[in-house]
Amino acid sequence: MNDMLPLVLAWATGGVLGAFFFGGLWWTVRKALASNQPAFWLLTSGLLRMGLTLAGFYIAAGGNWQRWLACLLGFVMARQIVTRLTQEVRHAP
Repeated sequence: MNDMLPLVLAWATGGVLGAFFFGGLWWTVRKALASNQPAFWLLTSGLLRMGLTLAGFYIAAGGNWQRWLACLLGFVMARQIVTRLTQEVRHAP
């Protein structure tokens, strides 16, 4: 049981980082479309999201490849969830 706790924590951290990254991407695209300076929003947000996500992965996983894999799995799962939550519902005419 003690061996599973770090993997579960890495997986959960990956999920939080994924939600932050892809939720931030969705917010950035919406903000950039309505802005007079979309390049500023895209560049700033991209650097911030990538930097924080990579730092989070490094801290959560350390040097253990199993924790890196668990973190990546949580990240990918969060991508699927954020994608479903942010889809616009289209009704038939």
